Amino acid sequence: MTAHEIPIQRRKSRQIMVGKVPVGGDAPIAIQSMTNTETTDVAATVAQIRRIVDAGADIVRVSVPSLEAAEAFGAIRSQVEVPLVADIHFDHKIALRVADLGVDCLRINPGNIGKEERIRAVVEKARDLNIPIRIGVNAGSLEKDLQRKYGEPTPEALVESAMRHVEILDRLDFHNFKLSLKASDIFMTVAAYRLIASQIDNPLHLGITEAGGLRSGTVKSSIGLGMLLMEGIGDTLRISLAADPAEEVRVGWDILKSLRLRAKGINFIACPSCSRQNFDVIATVNALEERLEDVSVPMDVSIIGCIVNGPGEAKISDLGLTGGTPKNLLYIDGKPSQKLNQDNLVDDLERLIRAKAAEKAAARAALIATSGTGDDAAQTAAISDKSTE
Repeated sequence: MTAHEIPIQRRKSRQIMVGKVPVGGDAPIAIQSMTNTETTDVAATVAQIRRIVDAGADIVRVSVPSLEAAEAFGAIRSQVEVPLVADIHFDHKIALRVADLGVDCLRINPGNIGKEERIRAVVEKARDLNIPIRIGVNAGSLEKDLQRKYGEPTPEALVESAMRHVEILDRLDFHNFKLSLKASDIFMTVAAYRLIASQIDNPLHLGITEAGGLRSGTVKSSIGLGMLLMEGIGDTLRISLAADPAEEVRVGWDILKSLRLRAKGINFIACPSCSRQNFDVIATVNALEERLEDVSVPMDVSIIGCIVNGPGEAKISDLGLTGGTPKNLLYIDGKPSQKLNQDNLVDDLERLIRAKAAEKAAARAALIATSGTGDDAAQTAAISDKSTE
């Protein structure tokens, strides 16, 4: 059995809409990031959102800590098309204002905004405008009584906190919400999501919170989220890194591509290199990754430095290079195509990869034209579960 034949059975959840992006049900797992600019600096925030979207984000979260920031959010909303989530704590007036200004989702915990009438006002506004809510529970900000009860953050404490907020929304007959339970500890996070997954059918937003820097945070997130995704748990995700938000998106894509849950851009298969290599594999792959970030067509490209594993990988790739002496052998669609000199190797590979990507894009366009599906359907097909193009 090959990796292509091992399906991940997704947890069944109800579907909500965050702007134009479906979340839950049979929708593709959405990738999210969050701006780290001052929200009141509209130009800087808009510029960062555009970079995040260019990296492949489906949804972007923006912190809205004040009514001044809420007004800035409205200006931001008018300049970008991606669905925006407003991150709000405690002040229900901010939630009401951004709802009127076009927010696509409210990240606000109902139990933290005070009196019953305030909670009801936010929920009724969200209901009237069809705005979903994200309940976000974090191990670092558990209620004081739960800290006393459990002594320290635990998976059970996270779930109890989450269910308090869920019960408020249930009482108000509001079910248009998703939920997250995050901790910086992998084991606590995974255990909490496993517990909540069997208790509610709402979509779950995954993340290892405050995971760390680019390298360490990527490792922690890959392990924790990988465990949950393999079990079919998770409908959206964010990789929380002390790094450029665009890097969070790239890591998220790499995780989903590795599990064949989504497909976008080039999946590079490359050897770590050794004394058998016939060209500089590391420099070649690094250069190609940088040059080809703009390619969105899903495709496998193998770059192997010698003939030990090179032919085998090339035969199952869209395009593969096997190191040889004096020339390197290029495979296209699993068949030997031509030999490439060491000189201008990166330039030649970039040209050939782009040509193959264009060919695949044209084939997809032709399929859409003959099947009569619209652009939205084509986009959904391109990123659907286990899509390998």
